[in-house]
Amino acid sequence: MITRRSLIGSLGVSAGGLLLSGCDRIAATPAARGFFEGSETLTRDVSRLTGSRHALAQEFSDAQISATFRSNGTSRPGNADYAELAANGFRDYRLRVDGLVRRPLTLSMDQIHRLPRRTQTTRHDCVEGWSAIGKWTGTPLGGLLRDADLMPAARYVVFHCADDYGSSKYYESIDLLDAFHPQTIMAWGLNGHALPIANGAPLRLRVERQLGYKHAKYVMRIEVVDSLLRIGAGKGGYWEDSNDYAWFAGI
Repeated sequence: MITRRSLIGSLGVSAGGLLLSGCDRIAATPAARGFFEGSETLTRDVSRLTGSRHALAQEFSDAQISATFRSNGTSRPGNADYAELAANGFRDYRLRVDGLVRRPLTLSMDQIHRLPRRTQTTRHDCVEGWSAIGKWTGTPLGGLLRDADLMPAARYVVFHCADDYGSSKYYESIDLLDAFHPQTIMAWGLNGHALPIANGAPLRLRVERQLGYKHAKYVMRIEVVDSLLRIGAGKGGYWEDSNDYAWFAGI
């Protein structure tokens, strides 16, 4: 059975050293562009037939945790606002949850730490060709959305981030099916410690049945919308808009 994970492995063989140099370099190769542009419809159709989007991602034991968990994408946002938050231990950080909600939320990290939590040890699969297993702790995204009380028109959840990509800050999105999946969490801990800056501190998305570029880091705002057409160039995420990555990156 051919999976997205095995296709990534095949790309690793054909693209060679490019897989070690970052998502933007990979996206420029014909093999990668064909994979991202052509796989979305197939993946969606297969997932509808198998019901796999409701299934749980595999979880692992503590003994299987990777010795090193690499930083995918940005390792530290370079803007002054983020630097100020980091220098203060993120005590002044506030997560906003707004958009098509009846009760917009503004939460400090202390408040987020007091919310219901989930810990899960899962594998991260990056389009750069590497994988790592880590133990993530955070609050279920579905709980945050319930607290915010979604309006009937809500369809997608957009994550606005602090990391800079040229003239844009990173952004990603998922639909409500993934948002309410029990393993979709806003993670603030990795391997029993506070989430490192390189891995997305103070808060990052873990959407365990999708590829690594969907796991937005440095999340500052969660916006609930009815359409993705008004977000960036309308394809749902930074890499989707800039390099034609598939919006649905299920594995």
